[in-house]
Amino acid sequence: MTKTKQLANNLIDFIHNSPTMFHATSMVKNNLEHNGFIHLRQEDKWDLDQGGKYYVTTNDSALIAFIVNTKNPEKDGFRMIGAHTDSPGFRIKPNSQIKTENYLSLNTEVYGGPILASWFDRPLSIAGRISYSGEHILEPRHTLIDLEEAVGVIPNLAIHMNRDINKGVNLNSQKDTLPIIETINEQINKDYIKEIICEHTGISMDKFIDADLYLYPTEKGSLIGMDKEFVLAPRLDNLAMVYSGIGALLGAKHSSCISMMICFDNEEVGSRTKQGADSPFLSSTIERIMIALGKDQEDYHRAIAKSFLISADMAHAYHPNYPEKQDPTNKVLLGNGPAIKVSANQSYTSDSDSAVVFADICKVANVPYQTFVNRSDQPGGSTIGPVSAAHLDVRSIDIGAPMLGMHSCFELISTVDIAHTTLAFKAFFQV
Repeated sequence: MTKTKQLANNLIDFIHNSPTMFHATSMVKNNLEHNGFIHLRQEDKWDLDQGGKYYVTTNDSALIAFIVNTKNPEKDGFRMIGAHTDSPGFRIKPNSQIKTENYLSLNTEVYGGPILASWFDRPLSIAGRISYSGEHILEPRHTLIDLEEAVGVIPNLAIHMNRDINKGVNLNSQKDTLPIIETINEQINKDYIKEIICEHTGISMDKFIDADLYLYPTEKGSLIGMDKEFVLAPRLDNLAMVYSGIGALLGAKHSSCISMMICFDNEEVGSRTKQGADSPFLSSTIERIMIALGKDQEDYHRAIAKSFLISADMAHAYHPNYPEKQDPTNKVLLGNGPAIKVSANQSYTSDSDSAVVFADICKVANVPYQTFVNRSDQPGGSTIGPVSAAHLDVRSIDIGAPMLGMHSCFELISTVDIAHTTLAFKAFFQV
């Protein structure tokens, strides 16, 4: 197996073991600690050493890892790559049980902007974070849960009962997307979800439990295509960029700078949380690094002026079945390298200055690159880039690996583009 395909298979394994943002962050933490990174608690005083490797988390779903390659960041700056751990899907509501005749369903709400129809008729499981009472009332305890096996399905309505289904269906997210988990004839006299949680975690039923639970498809991603040139998997947006960024942080021969990988949460719902890009998490982490290195406020601003941020999210690839949806002069193709994302309305942070920087990085890494622009009559999404830039006046660029089926339950990318982005990120830390 080639290194490129092995890298893609490792990505598939990472995604399969990361059904939620909490699990993705836990996987990254384990990888970092295996490679000698030290966990910094936000409530502790930080002491940093030259060459030291550290990480800090918030909400169990966002993480910043960094390597102190210099004790003078006011001269050498920070080199940062940012991505996000969350993906569109369904969150399970509190008091979620709904009985209709003898069917037991779960009450869910849409998280982000998934393609709803892509979730139908798939084996679904439940994963997330469980919170319960701790020794101090302000310090509850947490544990992760993953049922792993399929426990539910959102069934389609038969075509015989909706002859127009192939003309498109207007789905109601409160009515049409509720997963069935069981058939039951008697009255419901227990909380099935709470019972399953306690059984899997060993938490006693008498403790108060709250949870952040999500549905996810149990099917594992795979390499497909005549020569296995594609990765088909859930949550590629944006775990593929998390994977590439962490891989680069661990594998690069770092230059004199502070190398940093940022994994925000809640990008898919606007980033306005304590663990999202629209929070002080990044700026306060940089400030605390500067303080720990004995620097003052003036040094902080000097360091920011010498820094650069790559906002890494996925990019839309040219779809052969819908050529009319693409910009007529900028067609991004699978397998042709990461795309620099440009937008006149500043939904991306890229400008000519940062584009030249990233283009030169790709040249150093011997990686091809492309340019993505939306059709002028079709607005696109945004990223953590502009949100982060509103808090931190740092030079930055938005880039992403090209993909098809963005926000589908399963998405498609090129195996070689995972290698392309990882190599470009390594070069960024090294130049």
